[in-house]
Amino acid sequence: MPDLSVTFAGITFKNPVVPASGTWEPLDAPDTGLAMSELGAVVNKTIFKEPRAGNPPPRIWETASGMLNAIGIPSAGADDFIKKKLPKIRKHADKVIVSIAGYTADEFAWLAKKIEQTGMADMIELNLSCPNIESHTSWSTDPALLAQAIVAVKKAVKLPVIAKLSPNVTDIAEMCLVSESSGADALTLVNTFRGMAIDIKVKKPALGNIFGGLSGPAIKPLALYAVYTAYERVKIPIIGMGGIASWQDALEFILAGATLVGIGMYTFVNPLCMRHVISGLSNYCSEQNIEKLSDCIGKAHPAT
Repeated sequence: MPDLSVTFAGITFKNPVVPASGTWEPLDAPDTGLAMSELGAVVNKTIFKEPRAGNPPPRIWETASGMLNAIGIPSAGADDFIKKKLPKIRKHADKVIVSIAGYTADEFAWLAKKIEQTGMADMIELNLSCPNIESHTSWSTDPALLAQAIVAVKKAVKLPVIAKLSPNVTDIAEMCLVSESSGADALTLVNTFRGMAIDIKVKKPALGNIFGGLSGPAIKPLALYAVYTAYERVKIPIIGMGGIASWQDALEFILAGATLVGIGMYTFVNPLCMRHVISGLSNYCSEQNIEKLSDCIGKAHPAT
């Protein structure tokens, strides 16, 4: 059998497949037959310090080759997550990446430290697409705010820190450089693209929040571009995501420079998508006589 393990920010994952935060909730959703232990890691739905309700409905709207969502990240809060969910995830998952978000840099740091103190997380992912409470600007679209959040978390914890970035910027590679220089150990590229839809029957915006995030196969070329360009600019590893629906898609991201690959919207279409991606990558390596999948990382780039 080919070796699918990869080393990411100093941690070895048995395979590169992880769920995108918020798209696969094994503790809340009906059992699909996919076990947490099959995946390289489990990533939770982003948590905040305090409970929050999320956005008003409608929250989801189907688009051509994709989906708009304006969920608003409802959360029961950090204490509830640590007490009720994190121990169960830790029990069944091979690796655990905890996704957090905050309205201030201090809140990010507080949450990260709280998670680290449980001893149940391997890494922390910062969802930097939420707004700063003072400027109402997304952390990942403002270089100064982005640096502020990452620096605060890195001072608070020893766990590896992943910066999950929004693509809604002029040059995402520049934001990757800011993340790296601020101390981020890794990157997640990309979060959803800003978009909207209008319901022509009622002649109003289709989403209760008016605007939402576009995900699914429609964004794959854009996400792949982000990963490819970032790989050429930074030295820290990347989780590539955005429109992955098959093992072929996942392989493209790996060849573009991703060490891990995140599956998101397509788990709603095919709940066993992540399992199929893992088996497809294994079969590909066997057919191509590739002993280690990690040898494929970044191979689409010109030799230096």
